[in-house]
Order: sequence, then C-alpha cells, then structure tokens
Amino acid sequence: MIETLFPNVDWEKAWEKTVETLYMTGISLVWIFIIGIILGLLLFLTSEGNLWQNKFINWIISAVVNIFRSIPFVILIVLLIPFTRVLVGTMIGMEAALPALIIGSAPFYARMVEIGLREIDKGVIEAAKAMGAKTSTIILKVLLPESMPAIISGITVTAIALVGYTAIAGVIGAGGLGDYAYLDGFSRNQNDVTLFATLLILIIVFIIQFIGDSITKKIDKR
Repeated sequence: MIETLFPNVDWEKAWEKTVETLYMTGISLVWIFIIGIILGLLLFLTSEGNLWQNKFINWIISAVVNIFRSIPFVILIVLLIPFTRVLVGTMIGMEAALPALIIGSAPFYARMVEIGLREIDKGVIEAAKAMGAKTSTIILKVLLPESMPAIISGITVTAIALVGYTAIAGVIGAGGLGDYAYLDGFSRNQNDVTLFATLLILIIVFIIQFIGDSITKKIDKR
C-alpha cells in the first residue's frame, strides 16, 4: 500500500537520511542545551537586581545573543564557512552542519531559559540568600529546579525549530531529509519523494513535541 503511494521512494536511502537528520538534531541539541543554559543564566544573573548584576557584561552577552538570534539560518551557514572549515575540515556533510545548527539555535534557547528564570518568585531566591546559601547552591538548588518546566518546554520548541534547520542545511549539502527531499524529490520532479520526506519530518516533530510535553507535565509541580 505504502509502496503504491510513494513509488519512487528508495526506502533504504530514506531510512539513511532519517538517521542523518536525527544525528544532526541530537548532537546539536546536547550542545544547545548546555550553551543555552549557561548563556541564559548569565543573562539572568547579570541583569539589574540579581546576584551578579553588571550592566556592561549583560549588555555584551545580550548583544551577542540578539545578533546571532537575528541572522537568517541560510546566511549564517554561509558566514560560518571559514570557521566550519577550520573546525571540521570541510563545509559539506553532517559534521559541517553542526556549528551553524548550534550557533544558530543556542542564542534562541538562551532567551527562553532567561524568560523561565525570570518567572521564578524572587521571594524564593531571597529566602535562599537569607539562609546563607552560596551562589552555586542558589543556581543548582533554586534557579534550575524552579525553572525546569520552562527549560524543558524551551528545549522542546528549540528541537522542533532545529529539525527545520537541518532540512535547510540538507538542501546545501549537509545530508538528512532536507537533502533527500530536494535532490531526490524536487530536483528530479518526484513529488512523492518530497512528500514522503516531509511526512517523516512531521513525524519526528510530533514525537519531539509529545516527549517534551510529557516530561514538562511530569516535572511541573505547580
């Protein structure tokens, strides 16, 4: 039945491209999670009225985040070609897509982390400070646990956006389902291949959303 609906689909290649998309998304997401939380914490802690209040550092970090968050992903890939070549030795393939995927998505996630931290009741932070808690303790025992539902919700949204970015990267040689949809589908006028690749991307997105929502509901104690 499926073979009839999608007669031009190479099933082995479709699976291979799906694995490539999952690889790029997964590896990037780990780094985005780490970098995003660090940047989000710095944005929050150095803002006015917080533990490391510093207008200059906050302005610098905020400017860097805003700049990289605002650059369209296709343009960012081109701008990062020299850096990517130095880092991975090539500008083609899955590994070459990782720097742009990480740099393009981490600032977006950092802002979502900052928003989650700002939603924490300041009374909880003040109570921890009054009890003599160190900054590291406040971060690990108060800020991160209290904002965890927002952090997980944010990484879910970021992961979904990242799947879309991998599709764009695939069109310019990174592999994955975007590459399959464009080269094997659109370029060869095989619409069923393009449609099938799109359906696979949608399935991945729905799975990510389901997992993210489930984790968020489980840890949200409000």
